[in-house]
Amino acid sequence: MTVSFRLYRGLEIHPLVYPHQPTRPGFGHNYDEGFDAAVRIRESQDTQEPTGQPRSRVFGIAVGKPFRNAGDARRASIAYAEHLIDTCLPGKTVLDFES
Repeated sequence: MTVSFRLYRGLEIHPLVYPHQPTRPGFGHNYDEGFDAAVRIRESQDTQEPTGQPRSRVFGIAVGKPFRNAGDARRASIAYAEHLIDTCLPGKTVLDFES
């Protein structure tokens, strides 16, 4: 599996997409019920803490109903992360705030 991320304003955006209905033991994935999404925002290797561990946070995307396909969920994850990054106060990042 290829892990892909997008670098945006010095932060890595990792879309997290998964089936809306969990897979039951002994059954295949149920993609007909749609997909849910979240996003991990992480410091890039260039801006990580002196401890050597990059900071990161996961943000769930709250929508009224599941996304119809994985592509829509992935695009929504990226757009949500960019929105979070863009609306931070000057001198702060989404990683600086406590939930």
